[in-house]
Amino acid sequence: MKLEGSCHCRGVRFSVETKHPSPFMRCYCSVCRKTQGGGGFAINLSGEASSLKVRGRQHLKVYRARIQNPEDAKAHKSKGQRHFCGRCGSALWLFDPTWPELIHPFASAIDTPLPEAPELVHIMLEFKPDWVPLQAGKKDKRFQRYPKESIAEWHRRHHHGSGLTRRAGRLVSGRAA
Repeated sequence: MKLEGSCHCRGVRFSVETKHPSPFMRCYCSVCRKTQGGGGFAINLSGEASSLKVRGRQHLKVYRARIQNPEDAKAHKSKGQRHFCGRCGSALWLFDPTWPELIHPFASAIDTPLPEAPELVHIMLEFKPDWVPLQAGKKDKRFQRYPKESIAEWHRRHHHGSGLTRRAGRLVSGRAA
């Protein structure tokens, strides 16, 4: 599936191919929350880095967070490169050279209609502030840090291939027959 996205001022526009379009994982870490998540969390997707096309690249800026985990004696600089528009500040995607084949666009930057997720996964709850309500359904999964299941594995479990269908003009996920 081709995802198209942009920043608020439309100075940066991008597209990326994905096999994993459901916006299901909410991250409550301080980096996501403070750089992207106005509701106390951020949602990123998974795309194929080699397919990324960008217009307005001159407006892109990159932020690499300093991370201080409670168990670490000192902070370290994240390998993750958070791309954002230097004009309007919109968070666009995360690239981590540890996984060079992947790119993680933020769902909030995607203009393409996305499928509805059958369940949500709430991660990094250890870092969720008290003021952020956890809006979790009965099927939702909760993790203090990261789950063992990857974004691709979650999609395989829920879609058995693509498994996306269009209902009432919306893409929805479901098990393939």
